[in-house]
Amino acid sequence: MLKKLDKIRFRGHKRDEFLDLAESPNASDTECGDEIPVKIPRTSTRDNEELRDPAGPGTIIMASGVQDFNRTESDRLNEIKGHLEIALLEKHFLQEELRKLREETNAEMLRLELEKERQRRLELEQKVNEVLKARTEEVPPAQQPAKPQAQANGTDKRSHTVSSRLQKWFCDKFGEYVEDFRFQPEENTVETEEPLSARRLTENMRRLKRGAKPVTNFVKNLSALSDWYSIYTSAIAFIIYMNAVWHGWAIPMFLFLAILRLSLNYLIARGWRIQWSIVPEVSEPVEPPKEDLTVSEKFQLVLDVAQKAQNLFGKMADILEKIKNLFMWVQPEITQKLYITLWAAFIASCFLPYRIIGLAMGLYAGIKFFLIDFIFKRCPRLRAKYDTPYIIWTSLPTDPQLKERSNATVSRRLQTAASRSYVGSSAPTGISKDEDTSRFHTTKRGNFHEVFNLSENERPLAVCENGWRCCLINRDRKMPTDYIRNGVLYVTENYLCFESSKSGSSKRNKVIKLTDITDIQKYKVLSVLPGSGMGIAVSTPSTQKPLVFGAMVHRDEAFETIFNQYVKITSASSSSES
Repeated sequence: MLKKLDKIRFRGHKRDEFLDLAESPNASDTECGDEIPVKIPRTSTRDNEELRDPAGPGTIIMASGVQDFNRTESDRLNEIKGHLEIALLEKHFLQEELRKLREETNAEMLRLELEKERQRRLELEQKVNEVLKARTEEVPPAQQPAKPQAQANGTDKRSHTVSSRLQKWFCDKFGEYVEDFRFQPEENTVETEEPLSARRLTENMRRLKRGAKPVTNFVKNLSALSDWYSIYTSAIAFIIYMNAVWHGWAIPMFLFLAILRLSLNYLIARGWRIQWSIVPEVSEPVEPPKEDLTVSEKFQLVLDVAQKAQNLFGKMADILEKIKNLFMWVQPEITQKLYITLWAAFIASCFLPYRIIGLAMGLYAGIKFFLIDFIFKRCPRLRAKYDTPYIIWTSLPTDPQLKERSNATVSRRLQTAASRSYVGSSAPTGISKDEDTSRFHTTKRGNFHEVFNLSENERPLAVCENGWRCCLINRDRKMPTDYIRNGVLYVTENYLCFESSKSGSSKRNKVIKLTDITDIQKYKVLSVLPGSGMGIAVSTPSTQKPLVFGAMVHRDEAFETIFNQYVKITSASSSSES
């Protein structure tokens, strides 16, 4: 704003030509018709005489003096006008800045809150004054002698002092708690997000690993008890648990174990070296964090952490999706078992005493944990046949598995429909040519066999009726327009066909005979990216470098289809030659 103001201020005259503001006449910040007092310079008597004498010798000097005087007065007026314009502009810019500051600081909201606090303070002061006034007021009893009146005043003062002390004690003790129950508006706090940092990411992963270590150790110890890793420990734990359940001491036993664990943790925190674990703990070497990392090391570090996070989130998502699908009747035969079990437990809880139910559940849990799971882990076939919880959990599908099943059913339906249509089109003999061409597979630019100049029997396989979107990378070409082409890839019984997405002649399309392929393999276009890539490299005798079909979302499906059809054709051709 100051730069703009300086440009406006000094666009007429230079700064040295302006008068000082202390010497300039006072002016208001609004333009008006008030007269501006002008300081006229005084002239000497000699000059007056020369001015009075028109024929005197100083006539030329007088004329020049009058012109200079008029010029200086006009300059002063222009100067004053410039100062007024500058003052008006400064006022305008200051008003704009004040308005912006008011908008940014929410002065109105602060003023309203201040008014509310003032009103609240006035109300509190009024209440305090009323209480003090009620205390100070003393009502004298009517028609009583002076002596009893003095005694009554003494008792009133004592009761007043006692009540004031009691009220003060109550306020000191419980006033803070009363203030805690005052309703206040909720404050919406926005948490600041930290920028992405490789060092911070690895540190958070290490923190997560250290925080989850007690839980993982507890799970490992339970698994060791169930697997009878230490025979004496598992036998003692089984006997103690079954005895506690039989006598109804299961809950006190678990509470005692929790107290014992906390006591051991207290001693460990105090410096005692106590290590009690069924499974021996293996200390992993902790690598010190490096201070200076190269770009490749940072990239690899981020990839490692991202892979671990991906696997962890995948396991958590599988567990949550299985639980959701169990309760949402995705697999009705599995959810039906849970439904019947819940009804049986409900009926048993209504008619049987809780002691018998607890005893039955405790005995079943002990036998299942210590004996049945041990046998099932040693005999996988028995577990696959008779372990009902394990069978239910493993047969529960996740959302990706449900999606794959639905896609498989859709592809089967398409295959059956295509085979039926193919059989129906080849069975009758009295069909005209126009009806026969209407059954041919069509692409976006016409019939399939016309686009690629193939025979009418060649059509895409059922798996790739719509083709796979990809880009053809021909590394033998040097021109960018011929080096990469976007399009769709099809597989027929004998050919591999690529249809370019750019409009033009069919010369941009590519047809490769499957028997001419010398090598086919998965390809990774950019080696710096994680994963196995999204491309397929096809080698032929007519090309020096393999043709690459890259940027394929369904690369694995396309590779399996092309490879299976290639093996089928080559085996058939070799058998026919032999």
